[in-house]
Amino acid sequence: MRFGVLTGGGDCPGLNAVIRAVVRKGVKEYGYEFIGFRDGWKGPLEGLTMPLDIATTRGILPRGGTILGSSRTNPFKIDGGVEKIKENLKKMGVDALIAIGGEDTLGVATKLDSLGVKVIGVPKTIDNDLNNTDYTFGFDTAVNIAVEAIDRLHTTAESHHRALIVEVMGRHAGWIALHSGLAGGASCILIPEVPFHVDKVCDYVKSRFTQSYAPIIVVAEGAIPADGDIVTKDGSVDAFGHAKLSGIGEWLAKEIEKRTGNEARTSVLGHIQRGGTPTAFDRVLATRFGLHAITAAHEGDWGKMVALSGTAITRVPLASATEKLKTVDPSLYREAEIFFG
Repeated sequence: MRFGVLTGGGDCPGLNAVIRAVVRKGVKEYGYEFIGFRDGWKGPLEGLTMPLDIATTRGILPRGGTILGSSRTNPFKIDGGVEKIKENLKKMGVDALIAIGGEDTLGVATKLDSLGVKVIGVPKTIDNDLNNTDYTFGFDTAVNIAVEAIDRLHTTAESHHRALIVEVMGRHAGWIALHSGLAGGASCILIPEVPFHVDKVCDYVKSRFTQSYAPIIVVAEGAIPADGDIVTKDGSVDAFGHAKLSGIGEWLAKEIEKRTGNEARTSVLGHIQRGGTPTAFDRVLATRFGLHAITAAHEGDWGKMVALSGTAITRVPLASATEKLKTVDPSLYREAEIFFG
């Protein structure tokens, strides 16, 4: 058999580990052939490929990003897009696809599966918000990067007696904010699942200063003030209809300065959270996902996604990954609140 492999959506530490594992086991154990589709769904749509074999995947385990490239191309938004993908797969002799991605990438994979394309999904997102898997690779790396930044910001905040707001990724789910804020000793954590009151945040800021400490506030980019709206960059949306978020940290800093009289500054971690070398946890998880994905393909278990359940790698229906978002349970957030202020 001949398989096509693609990576879609935002880049993520651990993607290369999946590619390496899929190819290594697929070639050595099953004798399969592989081609890599470049730049997400744009690859099979436009016939953009690169060779994938043991030689081309050697040495990529510790590399961040993806050797295949990525994009947010949505073939269902392009006239004749699905037909073009089917045509190209047939022309290239590709029997099935292994799609590595998050909500949008796997959403496209689910639709293609229902239209007769053989697909196996591998979950990827630093936001950790995909349903039916305990963790996604990339999340641990993103949290560790955020914690390192928070640790460094504590000292400069205290030196200048400022409140520092750290804006992290998290459109609808606050997993990165919750984990990094808890591990980094934040004075307050704001997540999309729990609308926040600015006055309450200011109370935490004042309380921290009275204790001779400078407050660090960790805020997810999708956090929403209780009496306001989500802060967006310019009102534009991507190919999957997502608004481009930006600015909640800066908005909050201005409100804190206005209401407390204390200086406040913002650090937006942005794409720094996505980049660089994956942690050991993410390398191992991504590798295991890749090994189990090619095994599922070998067994013809199409329309499935590999998932982490406890310590075991399982298979779940591909459609279940995107039927709802995995958001932070309010009870977990309440655990963290004891450290606020």
